[in-house]
Amino acid sequence: MKPSVRAGFTYLGLMFVLALMALTAAAASTLWSVVERRERESELLFVGRAYRNALQRYLAASPRGPNDPPPAYPATLEPLLQDPRFVVPVRHLRQLYPDPLTGQPRWALVRDSRGGIVGVHSLSGATPIKRAGFGPGEDFGGAKSYRDWVFSAQP
Repeated sequence: MKPSVRAGFTYLGLMFVLALMALTAAAASTLWSVVERRERESELLFVGRAYRNALQRYLAASPRGPNDPPPAYPATLEPLLQDPRFVVPVRHLRQLYPDPLTGQPRWALVRDSRGGIVGVHSLSGATPIKRAGFGPGEDFGGAKSYRDWVFSAQP
């Protein structure tokens, strides 16, 4: 073979290898993106459940006398960290977790008729990947976005 033909085959082979590497990198990037979203979904479920459980504990720990009004949910999330209703610190939550999907400390708050926080949900409008296999009382299968994953302390 002539040197120019051999160089053409080498160039063509190199282009083929580079194209194959680009396709592999694109597939790996897509797979990594899905894995990362699944991890964030899992973290959202963990954090949302932590908020729901903290709100339930806050309500259950409400001091009640015979003539006291019914217990109320907190007006902000801060009393979940250190409940101001007790002399000895009572903690219902370790920290105020950020939203795993947005990375922001803000959550959408669900309030009752008295203004107390009864639940939280993400501000992300992205479509969930997970469609089944949620915990008891969590009916998120038909959710169109993560905003529909409401972690509520109300029955």
